[in-house]
Amino acid sequence: MLHSLVKLADKTFGFEGADAHCDIPCKVYDPAIAQIAALSIIRFMDLIQELADRANNNSIADHAQLVRLVVAKEAEAAKVKEEVRVIWGDYFKAPQFEQFPKASELVHNIMLAASACKQGIEREKGEKLLALVNEFAAAFWTTKNVATFEAECPYPPGMKVVYPKLG
Repeated sequence: MLHSLVKLADKTFGFEGADAHCDIPCKVYDPAIAQIAALSIIRFMDLIQELADRANNNSIADHAQLVRLVVAKEAEAAKVKEEVRVIWGDYFKAPQFEQFPKASELVHNIMLAASACKQGIEREKGEKLLALVNEFAAAFWTTKNVATFEAECPYPPGMKVVYPKLG
């Protein structure tokens, strides 16, 4: 009922739509969420491969597990896209683009790589996505005058991740 009233009011008055990361410029941005999502994609790809490699993987439980893994992998790919898009769209302004003139090209490549991860299960696609997201993270932290270092994450899939060197 309420939805119908709001829809009628919108139709009558023609309210302008709004879509934003937040309504207040919070300035709280961190590429870590995109990095963890990229790592999760690789992990889900590994688990899918483990399921495929098992003998007698034709049970209903195995099929259900495969579906859950694919759904989770695709959700994480969408999360990578959303997190990177928000940082690129809301945080990157003229000074950041001057510092990293290829930022838009990098973001576009991340979008394509995340889509490729949604379309397939090849680990190499996940690794490529993580490398691009790490490159984006390094650029982001550089714009904040924060040094970075690369280290292996402490959980599966045990890949190298760019971290900010804090305090």
